[in-house]
Amino acid sequence: MQTRSKSKMSGERRIDVTRSNYSVIDTEFDSMRERFENEMRRVEDEMQRLRREFEGYKPVTGARSGYSSSAGPIQTYNGDRYQDHGLMSTRPIYDPYLDNLKSPLIKDESDGKTLRLRFDVAQYKPEEVTVKTVGNRLLVHAKHEEKTPSRTAYREYNQEFMLPRGTNPEQISSTLSTDGVLTVEAPLPQLAIQQ
Repeated sequence: MQTRSKSKMSGERRIDVTRSNYSVIDTEFDSMRERFENEMRRVEDEMQRLRREFEGYKPVTGARSGYSSSAGPIQTYNGDRYQDHGLMSTRPIYDPYLDNLKSPLIKDESDGKTLRLRFDVAQYKPEEVTVKTVGNRLLVHAKHEEKTPSRTAYREYNQEFMLPRGTNPEQISSTLSTDGVLTVEAPLPQLAIQQ
């Protein structure tokens, strides 16, 4: 009786591992390729804009040294204010790389944020991989055993991740890709999003 209540209190729950027909590595490379191509297009557009802007660029002759442009006054950024120097026009400062500094564990979805964890279990057969929660911990375990008449070899994988408080274990899903990457996803509770 004491054992039963202990397992109820620990909240152990096994999560089914679903096999998928896609490769995480191929998907990630496609995404990287697309981001690279978009960035190259953005750089080329910026180069074309600069060429157009500097077409009428001429040195100023006379007593004042400096340069002038037909594009209008220049502004420099100093802290949180722009200073006008009257030399050329400016554009808003945008760095697309700042967009990529978000946590790789959190994915924005249309219905909220999702926790996404990935584990490399390529050395194990799908039936050797188990995923479960115990309380607020996610446990990923894989064990492989090879026996021959002359030797026995064991290989084991264990990972543990503390889930955000309020995560519903019934909403956790796990998918194993064709290239052996286990992806575990769970909707983030509002408590975790607000922190």
